[in-house]
Amino acid sequence: VVNNQTNFSNECKFAIKGGGHTPQRGAANQPGGVTIDLGAFKQVKVSPDRKTTSIGPGSGWGDIYPRLDAQNLAISGGRVATVGVGGLVTGGGISFFSPRFGFVCDNVVNFELVLPYGKIVNVNESTPDLFKALKGGSNNFGVVTRFDMKTFESGKFWVGFVFYPLSTMSQHVAAFVGLAGAQPYDPFAALIHSYGFTAGSWQIANNYEYTKVPAQPYPPVFKPFTDIKPQTLNTMRISVLTDFTVELAATSPTGRRQMFITLTHGLSGPLITEIFNAADAAVQLIKLALGLVYSISFQPLPTEITTKASTTNNLGLDGSDGNLVLTHLSIQWTLATDDAAITAAANQWLAAAKDAAAKAGLANEFVYLNYAAPGQDPIGGYGAANKAGLRSVSQKYDPDQIFQKAVPGAFKL
Repeated sequence: VVNNQTNFSNECKFAIKGGGHTPQRGAANQPGGVTIDLGAFKQVKVSPDRKTTSIGPGSGWGDIYPRLDAQNLAISGGRVATVGVGGLVTGGGISFFSPRFGFVCDNVVNFELVLPYGKIVNVNESTPDLFKALKGGSNNFGVVTRFDMKTFESGKFWVGFVFYPLSTMSQHVAAFVGLAGAQPYDPFAALIHSYGFTAGSWQIANNYEYTKVPAQPYPPVFKPFTDIKPQTLNTMRISVLTDFTVELAATSPTGRRQMFITLTHGLSGPLITEIFNAADAAVQLIKLALGLVYSISFQPLPTEITTKASTTNNLGLDGSDGNLVLTHLSIQWTLATDDAAITAAANQWLAAAKDAAAKAGLANEFVYLNYAAPGQDPIGGYGAANKAGLRSVSQKYDPDQIFQKAVPGAFKL
């Protein structure tokens, strides 16, 4: 299709659809144009030496992990079974294993890529400019048809959810700051600290992971959290990776309207509280929306993650940023008539959260692409030098700028 068109900006708008990740409209479809659906690219092939697994961009992580669990292997991939491979990896990607191995994109050893005029190439350390560009560059350089991922031995480990009433918030914030700011950071510990608003009230839902093998139940690093009482639900257990990703997928069912919006900021208990209060103020404006499911999550982004491959990806993070927090607001609802009000409420929250971070001296320009909303600028958040580098690579491999003009969805350079 691409090779036989000439006026791409006017005649041949298209989109690339992988396994499904970004909820924003137009990111993976092109009404009135062409959608390249990679859903049949679901290969999972482990190398004979068990050090690499080749996976297809049309898979969800729930298609991959059962094959690896059966061999006591794992790759650093997505945390939700229904999330697609292609979008997560090219947007950076965060894993349960990120404190050990960095961002998901840092664990790719080779991309099979279809360039704008149809040439198929393998992109790896032998082409360092394009190899780096694909790590955070999203859909701007071609169509990835295979990811070859570092693979490691992994058995069962400890993970699950614990729910608490909102009245325990101050204890959780203190525990979060203690874990996220620990020196050294425990590389086997991963945490998603969330507040969910449903049926008119808030509750706290923490997802804990401790990926050490042999598995250790209730490791000391999480004791400040697990000692908090009361607990209204506890699913902590030792099991395989697939099991945990299916559980997380159940918290975000498909079939509803959805938006993500995000910011990154420094580590501070008072700032986390202020950002939560801004989320509470915003939800009051939309709490009557039909089918509303509204949550805000805080995730540690310690230097243990950001220093793993800071010079070989485009994300623009390194140890000089210090320990960060990745904050993510997710909203689901039923009716299109509520779209405008919900978008306005989300933007109100973001403005208040950014203002609070700036006043605290803890603002950070990084915008995680996989959580970004339309109107945010994750590419710009990588920093001026990385953005310029991405544009240079684009001009080199796509001189007619097909993937800038003819692929309008998601985030452009």
